[in-house]
Amino acid sequence: MGRQSRSKRQKRGRAAAQLQAQNDFGSVPHSFVFHRGRGGRSLRQLVADVRRVMEPYTARALRVRKSNSLKDFVAVAGPLGVTHFLVFSKSTASINLKVFRLPGGPTLTFKVMEYSLLRDVVSSLKRHRMHEQQFQHHPLLVLSNFGLQQIHVKLMASIFQNMFPSINVQRVNLNSIKRCLLITYDAETQLLEFRHYSVKVVPVGVSKGLKKLLQEKFPNMSRLEDISELLVKDINLSESEAEQDGPHNVTELPQAYAGRGNVKAQQSAVRLTEIGPRMTLRLIKVEEGLAQGNVLYHGFIHKTEAEVQELLARKEAKLRLKAERRQQQEAAVEHKRRQREAQREKSLEGMRRKQQQEDGDSGAEDPGAPEQDAAQEEEEEESDAEHYRREVGEEPDRDLFPERSKRKRLSSGPSRLRKRRRRIPPEHPTASNPQPTAPGTPRRPRGTGHKLQRGAGAAARPRGRRKLLPKGKTIFQRLGRARKGKR
Repeated sequence: MGRQSRSKRQKRGRAAAQLQAQNDFGSVPHSFVFHRGRGGRSLRQLVADVRRVMEPYTARALRVRKSNSLKDFVAVAGPLGVTHFLVFSKSTASINLKVFRLPGGPTLTFKVMEYSLLRDVVSSLKRHRMHEQQFQHHPLLVLSNFGLQQIHVKLMASIFQNMFPSINVQRVNLNSIKRCLLITYDAETQLLEFRHYSVKVVPVGVSKGLKKLLQEKFPNMSRLEDISELLVKDINLSESEAEQDGPHNVTELPQAYAGRGNVKAQQSAVRLTEIGPRMTLRLIKVEEGLAQGNVLYHGFIHKTEAEVQELLARKEAKLRLKAERRQQQEAAVEHKRRQREAQREKSLEGMRRKQQQEDGDSGAEDPGAPEQDAAQEEEEEESDAEHYRREVGEEPDRDLFPERSKRKRLSSGPSRLRKRRRRIPPEHPTASNPQPTAPGTPRRPRGTGHKLQRGAGAAARPRGRRKLLPKGKTIFQRLGRARKGKR
């Protein structure tokens, strides 16, 4: 049986849903995660793990070449809607992380104090919970201890919040929250803890045996006398399942959540399982622009107001000098261009003056002058023929007044130069195929054949080229030498 075709209403709804999805995808922030310079295997794996955290609004298969510069990424970021760069670099002392806000900055530079890869975190857990469906939606960002009034703390909080799509608490779909990204700031040590968790929701208020039945996992009931004991008593379970739930993670669900027993307006427990990677960061400095502006904050170097003003004045003077040099270069380029134009006009004027002098001095026909019209030439030819008829009284021969080929030429503008064809000298008649002679023509004496060939034939055939013999053979004669016995 064939597949039923969709109706017009279904097609319109599908098209509208695709358009809405494209608009939503283009309105959210996107990011590039890559490394610069030489990095080892661990750094490349850390970059791949951070890309997993930023999914699905990041370039998972981004390839970076050594020849690519930061300007190349900035050039392609605009059309692709990329708003943030996370750039890792490795030095002899440490690993650094730079966060760029496009298109105009600022730039935050962090020092990676400690890090653990995703595989290291997962291998340390007894039961990890991670699957591909979790990475179809962006993680829920949770910021802790970012309420301080310091300017660099507020700036960090703003940068981290704008890296992920904003959510509406009243209208958010709980089933789309599968992961959680927790960033904690410690004011005393000035360190940031970067943690990535998987979210799991389980019902509470029932025994663990009943939870197993709801999850289609049948517990061991060999020590039970009745099935009611499974609902009333808590049987001993494995240590991996003995996770304590309490007021710290129990809440009432406003919506039905995926999983058995997670019903609306019922008590459920939210459990977090770390899936990595894990990083400990320290803010080094904050710069204006894309790592090329003024330093707004530095974690180790503190300057007074006078020193800051002196640096600003020095930078302004440097920029002013650069602008003046640019203006001088542009003025010099314009002056040279004008000189070239003046020299060109002067040369053309001299050429015109010389051409006019030559035209006035010589009485020869100007090759660039327009030719006479075809009608005028035809009238001249007819007048010559008529004059011959009147004077002689006979019709002129055809060879006396040959017909000229009439070609259409432009009445204005110089005539085109015709390519002169090279004349081919006529070949000498061979003895096997003698040319017929008219009756009464005296024959050429035998003794003068060689002299005529060297005298009169020399003009037709240049010396040093080959000539044909009577039997079809060819010989080559050098200039100024002649062999005896061969003709």
